[in-house]
Amino acid sequence: MYFHKDVMEYILAIDQGTTGTSALLMDTNLNRVAEAGVEFEQFFPKPGWVEHDLEDIFTTVLQTIREVTKHVNPKKILAIGITNQRETLCFWDKNTLAPLGRAIVWQDRRTTDICESLKAQGLEPFFQQRTGLLIDPYFSGTKAAWALKNWPEVQAAFKAGRLAAGTVDSFLISRLSGGAVHATEPSNASRTLCFDLSLRRFDADLCKALDVPLEIWPEIYPSAGIFAVTKGFPELPDGIPITGVLGDQQAALLGQACVKEGTAKCTYGTGAFLLMNTGKKPAFSKHRLITTVAWALNSEHYTYALEGSVFIAGAAVQWVRDGLKFIRDSSEIEGLARSVPSSEGVVFVPALTGLGSPYWDPTATGLFTGITRGTHQGHMARAVLEGIAFQVADIITAMEKDLGKPLSSMNVDGGASANNLLMQFQSDILGVELRRPKYLETTSLGAIFAAGLGAGIWTDLSEIENTWKQDQLFTPQISPQEREQTLKRWHEAVGRVMYRGKA
Repeated sequence: MYFHKDVMEYILAIDQGTTGTSALLMDTNLNRVAEAGVEFEQFFPKPGWVEHDLEDIFTTVLQTIREVTKHVNPKKILAIGITNQRETLCFWDKNTLAPLGRAIVWQDRRTTDICESLKAQGLEPFFQQRTGLLIDPYFSGTKAAWALKNWPEVQAAFKAGRLAAGTVDSFLISRLSGGAVHATEPSNASRTLCFDLSLRRFDADLCKALDVPLEIWPEIYPSAGIFAVTKGFPELPDGIPITGVLGDQQAALLGQACVKEGTAKCTYGTGAFLLMNTGKKPAFSKHRLITTVAWALNSEHYTYALEGSVFIAGAAVQWVRDGLKFIRDSSEIEGLARSVPSSEGVVFVPALTGLGSPYWDPTATGLFTGITRGTHQGHMARAVLEGIAFQVADIITAMEKDLGKPLSSMNVDGGASANNLLMQFQSDILGVELRRPKYLETTSLGAIFAAGLGAGIWTDLSEIENTWKQDQLFTPQISPQEREQTLKRWHEAVGRVMYRGKA
């Protein structure tokens, strides 16, 4: 299918995230036309469980699209891009499109026992070799195994041949297309524990090891290309093509124009996710990072990435706001943290949903250390921000060991990257330059780029590379000795968390 730039004017990006949904409308010259965002409720039915209502998600998609299209003719939307929270797993009826239960969120820890059983069977090397992933409740496959055993609605739908399972992108494609397709793409599929990186498909052996039926998974399309067209979607006319889909962190990698091998970005959202473009071949980590598909522009052209995952970043600030009630708005944390010149030795380990890379400890819990009678809210707020940066520093250390060379610079984005105190501390503790772009919501921008590539608006990644513009450069301001001492306090605190988890 061929699209001419003069026929339609806009690209719509749907960014379905962990705490809310946003929509971005741009014209084909990358001018922002409209943006909108809506938060939705998080459900925590048991300790360690995190769920989303799929109808809440769908409603926020409707609301944000309605908002960004209210002053334009939606018939002039050329293409739609989707980006999404990745490992969150959804179940719905393929005939009626009705949810069969809440989505099990990527932060959810309910499958810890399943994961420990798989590890006890010695299966982690098998999964890492085939999928690039480690065995952890974070990934989608064990969520599917758990739901098929524990949710009668899911069991009944599977037996009746009505079960559709997939990551959030698959659910949205299904809803946007009126159920015409059950589809995903490689950046999302590679997060399931069921996708073989070499074969580039969902694999029967991997599914068998997890006790998950192969047939529940969607068909895999390239990340850029036509997935479906809109049909019966309340806020859009029929026939608009969905031409780009990427998991949120891979979308941010593309949105940051990290299209060359060796370029890297870190997105500070609900979690923090550091990805490095490793080119046409998957690079497997020896230091407990994960290998993932970055994108597949067609069925042959795959690009891979090395990734480190921090489960709690911006979510820690939300916890300070909603749990500790130190602040009324998340943006206030920087001012509170700046009310003191340092954390005065207070260290916070943000293991509120376990620890991700490179520790992979789902049983770990959060911890403040170094608290004295002189500690107050400012010290604790500063320690929370520093805890986010410390986790990223651990990932960089592992990545440098894998690559055998130091990282010289890194692009940063996401809501929390607007926090100058956090970004300066991150640069200090890493000893590298951080480059912040003018447009921080690079996840949505990546979805725009993927949709534009799929629609033929751009034909070459170099065209995307030339769009990147710097807002601010952060350079290290502390000595190597101070960096070493500061990191030592962090590793002592993490050691206490890991020891406590084993006690």
